[in-house]
Amino acid sequence: MKLFAIALLSLSFSAFSQNSETVLTDSAEVRAAIDQLFTGMKNGDSTMVAEVFHPDIQMMSTFTDKEGNPKSHKGSAAEFKNAVGTPHDQVWDERISNVQIQIDGNLAQVWMDYSFYLDEKLSHCGVNAVQLFKTENGWQMVHLADTRRRSDCN
Repeated sequence: MKLFAIALLSLSFSAFSQNSETVLTDSAEVRAAIDQLFTGMKNGDSTMVAEVFHPDIQMMSTFTDKEGNPKSHKGSAAEFKNAVGTPHDQVWDERISNVQIQIDGNLAQVWMDYSFYLDEKLSHCGVNAVQLFKTENGWQMVHLADTRRRSDCN
């Protein structure tokens, strides 16, 4: 009986270890997809951006207008990719921090603070909330929402 209990306990530790390794691997892959988006933006490389966007991605930005009213804007992935890939005079540099990744199976959620710079000048800041789906081609973004503000950026 003791031998059976020890064997069962050993198997449960082994199963937990494998699960933890999977979570760590998935977490690193999710972070790589996030980093690829912002590297693609900074480099003006729409192909890098497109690789991490799921074909059905939904995009939304939220903000407060000049009168203090809450507003939202539904974005277009095609327009976004086109804007990234169209040559522009300034570097789009979105710097992220406080990245929090949660994963369950083939669904991941990432919450992060960001500051968006045009060259070295701060344009706006806020939070990105991204959901990703693990496809045969790796983790791809299915929903990207952000807040945008021009004040209280630290």
